[in-house]
Amino acid sequence: MVIVWVGVGGVVGAVLRYLVVMGVNGAVGGSGAPYGTLVVNAVGCFLVGSIVGFVEAHKPLSPEMQGFLLIGLLGGFTTFSAFGMETIRLFRDGAYVAGSLNVLLQVGVGLGAVVVGLRVGGLLRGVG
Repeated sequence: MVIVWVGVGGVVGAVLRYLVVMGVNGAVGGSGAPYGTLVVNAVGCFLVGSIVGFVEAHKPLSPEMQGFLLIGLLGGFTTFSAFGMETIRLFRDGAYVAGSLNVLLQVGVGLGAVVVGLRVGGLLRGVG
């Protein structure tokens, strides 16, 4: 049943992401800067921090609610929130090297993968 809640949350999160990005980008006049993505990432990180902080201070979530909120909804909205929470947990646990490496690797590998993907996509452009 948890997987159903993850899926429902993912659909809701993805739709919310689209609406927020389009709304923010429309409001700033299409300057080309990814302000919508910045807002989504900031809001997602705030929400994951708020939810996890509340759960740690008060009571745990059911597996279904955790799947819906943290994995589905926020995962569909922005995976950046998971990156942020995982990194902060490493730092809170005193794993400063691991936290720093996580930041460097996530950003470096992510950007590198985009570059490689663009090159592969360019190679495949004429195929098919």
